[in-house]
Amino acid sequence: MEHLGFIRDKLDIKILILFILEKLPKPVEAVTLSDLALFDGGFTWFDYTDCLAELVKTEHVEEKNGKYAITEKGRRNVNTVSSSLPYTVRAKAERLTAPVAAAMRRASMIETDIEPGPKGGRSVSMRLSDGVGEIVSMRLAVPDEAQARAIEKRFRAGAEDIYNRIIGILTTEE
Repeated sequence: MEHLGFIRDKLDIKILILFILEKLPKPVEAVTLSDLALFDGGFTWFDYTDCLAELVKTEHVEEKNGKYAITEKGRRNVNTVSSSLPYTVRAKAERLTAPVAAAMRRASMIETDIEPGPKGGRSVSMRLSDGVGEIVSMRLAVPDEAQARAIEKRFRAGAEDIYNRIIGILTTEE
């Protein structure tokens, strides 16, 4: 079967995988990595999985708990050889990877915890960082787990807006 696309040999597939992983700020789940890598159409999922396994074996990529990250060895090598990938492949990989990387960076700046409350109920802790340090931290007491989960979900979805509203409330003169 004739495959379309620019990437056809194992070395190029490996370079593409390393190129994608190098653009991501933290380890990525296997399904997300395969979604990002299989855009070219020049190779199959089986080729991809073989190459990923070889990269793990040669310690260019590290696998922990089903998530993959580039190692320092992989980073050095991909910085040396990534220009061998066709420009269109690199550009598309960067376009596909950018929103995933942005979502990862955002998620790493938002932390939440739910713990049993001191007198029953739950306590929801929420923190937002700007990448340099924590900019807001709060703890709310709620009556039950369902409400705690709902608050946690809303904070994760709109932490920046919640922060801006708090600042607006606290800095607006009457």
